[in-house]
Amino acid sequence: MTGGCFCGAVKYEIASPLVKARCCHCSRCRKAFSGAGSAYAEVAAPDAFTWVQGRELLSTYLTHAPWGLQFCSRCGTTLCGVHDGVVHGVTLGSVDGDPGVQIEQHIFVDSRAPWDHIGGDAPQFSEHAPQA
Repeated sequence: MTGGCFCGAVKYEIASPLVKARCCHCSRCRKAFSGAGSAYAEVAAPDAFTWVQGRELLSTYLTHAPWGLQFCSRCGTTLCGVHDGVVHGVTLGSVDGDPGVQIEQHIFVDSRAPWDHIGGDAPQFSEHAPQA
């Protein structure tokens, strides 16, 4: 699987499947992803994630250390989430083609924007989904 930013300067490859796809509708994700929320999935094996181009153009913003986001400093595309500097997951919009996952859940739906109308049949949760 491959992905990258809007301007094409930063590219990555993932040699493992994505898991736990979700969309967060909180106000912080709306700001960070410039939309209704985040569409994000975790990398099943973080060591299978590789930056193949433009790593030097990455900027990191720590949202709640050690958690953060990485984005292209040239075009601003939010590419991934990191934990202790290791890629935790990717934004589904940055994946080239079919990411192989569907949104499994919508979280923080009580915080969604008034113009955000959630479709599909994935379960919706007021905050985080209950732990299994």
